[in-house]
Parts: sequence; C-alpha cells; structure tokens
Amino acid sequence: MRDLINSHWKEHLRLMEALESVFPQLEILAREMTKVLSGGGKVLIFGNGGSAASAQHFASELVGRLVEGDERRLPALAITTDSSLMTALANDFGYEGVFARQVEVLGCPGDMAIGLTTSGTSPNVLMALESAGKKGLVRVALTGKEGLRGGEVDIEIRVPSTSVLRIQEAHDFILHTVAALVKAQPVFYDTKGSGHF
Repeated sequence: MRDLINSHWKEHLRLMEALESVFPQLEILAREMTKVLSGGGKVLIFGNGGSAASAQHFASELVGRLVEGDERRLPALAITTDSSLMTALANDFGYEGVFARQVEVLGCPGDMAIGLTTSGTSPNVLMALESAGKKGLVRVALTGKEGLRGGEVDIEIRVPSTSVLRIQEAHDFILHTVAALVKAQPVFYDTKGSGHF
C-alpha cells in the first residue's frame, strides 16, 4: 500500500515540475479571460466525468470566493450540472451534442468556452468547441500530452502526461492558477476598493 502511495506521489511531483513548460500559456489564458470578463462576457466550461467536476469547481471559484476575503464575482457557468437538461439533450440530439447545444443557446460573441478533455478526442467537447467558434467565442482546450485531435481552438494547454489521473490533477492546478491570475487584475476592483467586480 505504501509503495502505491509513493508511486502516485512521485508521479504527481514529476508532473508538477514539468508543468513549468506551460506557464507562458497560463499567462496568455489569464489575459484573454480578463479581456472577456472585463468586456462583459462570461466563461462557459465543460468536460466529462472528472473533467465535469473540474468545470464545476472552476466556475465556483470565479463566481464565488477563491480565497478568504475574495469578494470579486465573475460570470462563469459549468454547463455540465443540469441533469434534466443534459439527459433531455442526450435523448433528443445524442450525447455528442449535450454541450454544443448549450453553447449555441447560452454563448454570445465575446464569451469564452473552455473544454476539458484528457484524451483530446471527446466528441461532445470537440463539437461544443466547434459551435463556440461559429458563434464567435474564444475557444480554449485543456488536454493531455497528445493534444486536441480534431477541431481548432484559440488557446490550447497541453499537460505533458498520458495518465488521466495526472492530467486531471494538472487541469485543476491550471484552473486554480488562472482563476487567481484573473481575479488579481485591477480591472476587477471598483473605485471604492471593495473588491467587487
């Protein structure tokens, strides 16, 4: 049991060190997200399974409180959370369209769509990013070492790993860091210094 713990811990540490290679892309994503949000846009985020959980977590960090004392509130929505809507869309349009349909309805030009896919091949994520492009959203993909296999995006951050577990851990680190970078921008403080958007 201890060997397995040590193995996972060492893999995690190696990946965290390797993530330094994507730091410039984190800055790019934070700058683009700041432009979107300060311009009145919102962030739509989506993925499957553990990536759906990461999407919800990221949205809660932007809308809610990232750290103690953080009162900034930024518009973000995880389009993975409504089970009635998800099952209706899957039933009516197929599971491949559950995110694309929501992007088409909820997304506006100037918004940002972030798709999380550890494999880079999730059909519903790829379809949603395609829909986002057609509507004029900034398209972002968080993937693994193999990258996005199909479709185009404006920003892609590839985690240098092929392990689903490690990629998901890295995606959470990336999203936490980007949330912190965005919320630190002066544009999200009012003139009275209350910390509100």
